[in-house]
Amino acid sequence: MRVFVLSTGRCGSTTFAQACKHINNFSSGHETRARLKGFERLNYPDNHIESDNRLSWMLGRLEERFGDDAYYVHLTRDPARVAESYNRRWKKKASIVKAYRNGIHMNPKEPDSIEWIMEFIDTVTKNIEHFISDKSQVMRIRMEDANEQFPKFLEWIGAEGDLDAAVDEWTVRHNLGKKNRLIDTIRHKAKWPYTNRRS
Repeated sequence: MRVFVLSTGRCGSTTFAQACKHINNFSSGHETRARLKGFERLNYPDNHIESDNRLSWMLGRLEERFGDDAYYVHLTRDPARVAESYNRRWKKKASIVKAYRNGIHMNPKEPDSIEWIMEFIDTVTKNIEHFISDKSQVMRIRMEDANEQFPKFLEWIGAEGDLDAAVDEWTVRHNLGKKNRLIDTIRHKAKWPYTNRRS
């Protein structure tokens, strides 16, 4: 049994992996095979929980390798909070939002902007939702509700170990970035431009 935690990133994916380290009957990790290629990139052991936001770009390979035999978690967070966090990461060498703008959209001369991040969040979210739409073992967890929903996850997979310590990890802030005031700008926009409605 393998469990894949799919997300945009910046939504508790590191915390999720840390919490799972208190489980005895599963191994767990965060982006443990992200630097590998070919067959080894998805060669996760059995009874393993993997939290890796970059898997959202490998869903075809994930389907081919594991299909409906795996358990899938879609981990989300308030999109404005995700955008706020990513906006502080443009200068990072391995910035995924920069790769999205510069590589996928071929717009390296475009200025860093929140609009690119919002489009990135919407694209990844829709990719994941489409992928899990036909899966039989799916759980959706919001970072903001993890204290309530994570214990249900533990029960869902039949986790054993120090489950109280696992739940307590959600009170610790992992992989924390600096705060800024951008959240107010995002939250008070007239309308979030990317939604799940059909156009």
